[in-house]
Amino acid sequence: MGRLAGKTAFITGAAGGLGRSHVRRLAEEGADIVAVDICRSIDTVPYPLSTPAELQSTVEEVEVLGRRIIAREADVRDRQALQAAFDEGVKEFGGIDVVVANAGIAPMLIEDRPQAWQDVIDVNLTGTFNTVEVAIPSMIERDHGGSVIIISSTAGLTGIGGSSNGGLGYSASKHGVVGLMRSYANNLAEHSIRVNSVHPTGVSTRMVTDPAILEFVAQDAGAQRMPPNALPVEAVEPVDVSNAVLWLASDEARYVTGIMLPVDAGFTNRR
Repeated sequence: MGRLAGKTAFITGAAGGLGRSHVRRLAEEGADIVAVDICRSIDTVPYPLSTPAELQSTVEEVEVLGRRIIAREADVRDRQALQAAFDEGVKEFGGIDVVVANAGIAPMLIEDRPQAWQDVIDVNLTGTFNTVEVAIPSMIERDHGGSVIIISSTAGLTGIGGSSNGGLGYSASKHGVVGLMRSYANNLAEHSIRVNSVHPTGVSTRMVTDPAILEFVAQDAGAQRMPPNALPVEAVEPVDVSNAVLWLASDEARYVTGIMLPVDAGFTNRR
C-alpha cells in the first residue's frame, strides 16, 4: 500500500520537468492521476515547452506503474478547458483528493519584451488561481478534505529574477501565489482542505538548464550577484521537489497547512 493509495491527484504542467516528476512520484505511491499540460510553445518563453508526445509518454509511465491516468491538453489560462479536464477526472475516478498547481513559465529574454510580464503573470499567477478555483467546489461537496500544493520558487521568498519584464514578472508571480496559498489555507480549513506552497531553488529541468536561460543569467548582473546554495550543489533534482509534494499530499502532513516549504539547499537562508 502506497502513501497515496486510493487517492487521485490533479496536476498541471504534467508532461515535462517538475510536473512529470510529480506525476511519477505520486503514482509510485498509489495515486491515480489527472494530468494537464499546454503541450505547445508560448512566444515569450525562450526554451521548449512540453509536447503532445511527452504527455503521451507521461501516460505510459503511469500505466507501467499500474495506476490509472487521464491526460488532456489544456492551458491553465483557459479556465473552461481546465474545468473540463478536472470534471472528466472527477467523473472517471469519483473525486480529486490532491491538487498540484505546478504549471509555470520563466520568460527570461535577452531581447526584453513587455509581453513577457503579461504572459508570466497569466500563466504562473492567474493559472494557479484557475487551477485551485476549478477544484474547490467539487472538493468541498465531496467532503473528504484534501491537499492543495502550489509550486512557487525561491523567487517567491526573495528579491531575485533580475530587472527584465520577464524576470520581474516571474518574481511577482511567485510571490503572488504565496498570497493565494495563505488565503486559501484560511478559507478552506473548515473543509479540512490543506493548502501549502513549495519553493525550490534551481532544479535540473529545461527551465533552468536550457542554453537560452543560461545566456540570460550570464548577461544579467543581478542574477550573477545571487549567492549559491548553502549546500554544495548547483541545482536539486526534480524528485527532491516531488518528495516534498508527496509529503504534503499524504496523511503524514494531515495537520500541515498555510506553510511555505523551501526545497532550496539552503539558498533562502543564505540571502
